[in-house]
Amino acid sequence: MGQVTALRTAKNKALSTEPLSTLERLPSAREDIVKAKLVIAMVGLPARGKSTMARKLGRTLELDGVRVEVFNNGKLRRQIAPGEDSSEAGFFAPDNQDGLHLREDIARRNIEAAQAFLAGDGQVAILDATNITRERRRKIMSAFAPLPLCFIECLNADEEALTANLERKAELPEFRGLTREQALESFTRRIANYEQIYEPLDDEPNRILVDSFDSCILQEHISEVLPYYDRIRDIITTRVVRNLFLVRHGETVYNTENRIGGDSGLTARGQEQAEALAEHFATVRIPIIFTSNHRRTLQTARPIAARQTPCSIIALPEFNEIYAGVCEHLTYEEVRQKMPEVARERGPNKYRYVYPEGEGYATMAERVSRGLKKVFYLNNYDENIMIVGHRAVNRMILSRFLSRQEEEIPYIYMPQDRYYHIRIDPHKRSFEMVPYRSAPATWVGW
Repeated sequence: MGQVTALRTAKNKALSTEPLSTLERLPSAREDIVKAKLVIAMVGLPARGKSTMARKLGRTLELDGVRVEVFNNGKLRRQIAPGEDSSEAGFFAPDNQDGLHLREDIARRNIEAAQAFLAGDGQVAILDATNITRERRRKIMSAFAPLPLCFIECLNADEEALTANLERKAELPEFRGLTREQALESFTRRIANYEQIYEPLDDEPNRILVDSFDSCILQEHISEVLPYYDRIRDIITTRVVRNLFLVRHGETVYNTENRIGGDSGLTARGQEQAEALAEHFATVRIPIIFTSNHRRTLQTARPIAARQTPCSIIALPEFNEIYAGVCEHLTYEEVRQKMPEVARERGPNKYRYVYPEGEGYATMAERVSRGLKKVFYLNNYDENIMIVGHRAVNRMILSRFLSRQEEEIPYIYMPQDRYYHIRIDPHKRSFEMVPYRSAPATWVGW
């Protein structure tokens, strides 16, 4: 069954009368369950978010005081078989016996390492690999019996996000020496090889099906009391942000003229702001900068990316500034004079107001939310995130973390000489507005 079909089937089942979980029918957990051992085995095709989920589970449980270790087959493969031989698509072909034997040997080594970890003071071992065949999963269950074991399968049917993730995978060190197009083609063929042998979870005693793009649980089947299970469900569905730097683009020509919308480039002062940001973040590792498709965000991001090695700029149309329709390119004063009804109607409820032939805060909420999902899906759990966006869009993004009332959102302060630093984990959340230069903006808008 293909990934898209499997995910749609899972969602249909989740909406049916069949219970999502048998957990409610199980006896209460014992008090000593918090100190018990647990094995988590990830499942899924490549580029579906397994490793990000594994790191997220591991790190959060560590913060809870649980002794956790993640055993990643890909990392071990690159250590013991570096170079082209183990990274090219043919290595993963089902009929490549040498490749198959090496992959099984890697799986065995990590299983043995996890066994040794749990035989000591380890509490949770996470096997981070595709584990997409029933035979492999049976070996895992046999190896760890009678310890409790839970399989977590990651799916993603969002084609845009998947394509963007594949493009990012093409930049991995193992593809060094290949062009971006060659690396992408090789990784795509690798996935095709895995698809030939892919067998989704179906009869495993303890299994969770996760939509890694939406961070939601599609199905659960739990046949015994599992230690840390309530916490694991919470971790799966909680957005965790190590460091999010929410930056507004530098000053533009339209800013200085108090004009609405458009695709104006940066002024000399705006370029100076971009360079100041680059200097400010020069010692902070930022592997990806997300922007809109507008020039002003891209021009702000480029100097920052140039100080990072390596750093990708990913432009998301979901982060394009609010489209003002017939008011695009006009100054605020021109709107007041030529379209007094716009100024009059917009005033009482800026959040719900929609520009004629354009957008409003409320109508762009869905696309901004989708853009954020792409950011979290494409970003590794332990990496910093930067978004260079626009005033209205950044207000919408910030409101997702601040839980602001909708009528307050159009008034959130979003200057060009400061940025918001956001940190969220299951234990706490913090927000800080940080200046990176002292020169204040000299213009005002709506």
